[in-house]
Amino acid sequence: MQRTRERAWFAVPLLRRLHFYAGVLVAPFLVVAALTGLAYVFTPQLDSLVYADELRVAAVAGPARPLAEQVASARAAHPTGTLTTVIPATAPDTTTQVVFALPELGDRQHTVYVDPYTARVRGTLVTWFGSTPLTTWLDDLHRNLHLGWFGRMYSELAASWLWVLVAGGLVLWLRQHRRGRSRLRRALLPDLAARNVRRTRGWHAATGVWLSVGLLVLSATGLTWSRWAGAHFDTALTALDAKSPTLDLALPEGAPGPHGQHHSAGADPTAIDPAAVERVLGHARQAGLTGPVEIITPAEPGLAWTVTQADYTWPVRLDQLAVDPVTGPVARSDFADWPLLAQLSKLGIQAHMGRLFGWVNQVLLGALAIGLLCVIVWGYRMWWQRRPTRSDRRTFVGPPPERGTWRFLPRPLLVLALLLVAALAWALPTFGATLLAFLVLDALLAKRRVTVTPTPPAPPAGRE
Repeated sequence: MQRTRERAWFAVPLLRRLHFYAGVLVAPFLVVAALTGLAYVFTPQLDSLVYADELRVAAVAGPARPLAEQVASARAAHPTGTLTTVIPATAPDTTTQVVFALPELGDRQHTVYVDPYTARVRGTLVTWFGSTPLTTWLDDLHRNLHLGWFGRMYSELAASWLWVLVAGGLVLWLRQHRRGRSRLRRALLPDLAARNVRRTRGWHAATGVWLSVGLLVLSATGLTWSRWAGAHFDTALTALDAKSPTLDLALPEGAPGPHGQHHSAGADPTAIDPAAVERVLGHARQAGLTGPVEIITPAEPGLAWTVTQADYTWPVRLDQLAVDPVTGPVARSDFADWPLLAQLSKLGIQAHMGRLFGWVNQVLLGALAIGLLCVIVWGYRMWWQRRPTRSDRRTFVGPPPERGTWRFLPRPLLVLALLLVAALAWALPTFGATLLAFLVLDALLAKRRVTVTPTPPAPPAGRE
C-alpha cells in the first residue's frame, strides 16, 4: 500500500525541478508584470487626481443641459474630425465625453469633456478607447513595456508560466503536508519557530497557497487577450460558437437615415446632427438601457447607431441596442443571452482590470501583486540560502533539484504527460518554446557537469 502511494508521487522530482527553473528564470518577468499591474489597477484614482478639471465637476441640484446642447458645444470647440462616440455623464459629479476621430491620430482620438450643467467645455485629451493619456501609458507599460508587439512577449511569457508555477507549487505543498488534517491546517501558516531556509520556505509556500486561486485567475484571463495564446483562444471560441453575438446594424430598406434624413448616395457620415444623439439616447432609455451608456455613431450610411451599456461593476449591465434616431430600436443583444464562455471571458477580463467588484476588486488585485512580489523574493532568498558554503564547492548558489526524473515516471503516465505538454505547447506557444529552451539548457548543463567532473586518482601501487 505504501509503495503504491509513493508511486503516485513519482512526478514530484520533475515538478520540483521545473518549479525551480521556471521560478529562477521567469520570476523577473513576473516582477515586472506585478509592478506594472499594481500601478494600472489604481488608474481611476490617479486619473481623478491628474485630470480633475476634465473629468470632474461640482454636482448641482438642478437638471443637466440637453445632451444635444452639450454635443453642439463640443463640436464648436472641436470643429474638425468625425464624431464617433458620446458618453453621457455617468454620475452627478462627472463630465460628458464627446469623442472625435482624426486620421492623423491613428488609433487615438480627441475627447472633449463638457460640463453637463453648463454645456461648457472643460478640456480636451488625446484618448485611446476612452482611456486618458495616463491610463493608456500605464496600460501599454503593463501589456508590452512600450515595445509594441515584441514587448507583448514579456506579458505572455509571464501569464503562460504563472499557472505552471502556482500549480507545481501546490502539488509540492500537498506532497509535503499530505498526512493528517491538523498538519494541513498548520501548513496554511508559516512556522515562526523555524529558522533559515525552512522559515523562508514556510513563508514562500503558505503565501503562495493563499494567493493560488487569484493568481490562477490572473494567468487565465491574461492569456485570453495575449498575442498568440489569445489568438488560439479566439479560434476555440469561434469553433465552439461561443463568441459574443454581433449586433445587426443594418437599417431596413427605405428607413430614415442615421442622421434623421432618408438615405442618399452623397450623405456625409461625419455630419452628425447633435439632436440625433439626444433622440438615440431617449430611445435607448425607453428600451430599458439604464446606467452608464456609450452612444456610437454609424460608420457609414445605411447603418444604425449603437448604444451599449458600460456598467462593468457586478452585476454587470452590458446590453446593446441598434437604434434609428427616427423610428427607434432595430436590433438588440442582451448580455444574458451571450454564450456562457463569452460571458465568463468578459467577466474575467473585467476582474483582471479591477472593475468587476469596484474598489474591493482593486484592493484584491493590489494584495495579489504585493503577495506575488513577496513570494518571488522569498523564492530567490531560498535559492541563496541553499548555496554551498564550503570552499571546495564551485556552485555560486544553491544546486537545482535532482536530475533524471523522467525515467521514474510509469510509461503510460510518461506518454500522457508528453501528449499533454504537446497540446499545451500548441495552445500556449510561448510556454512551449520556453519549456523546450529550459530542457535544452538543463541537458547542456548536465553534459557540462559530466565533462568537467575530474577523474578520481588511481590508488597507489600495492593498495588495490
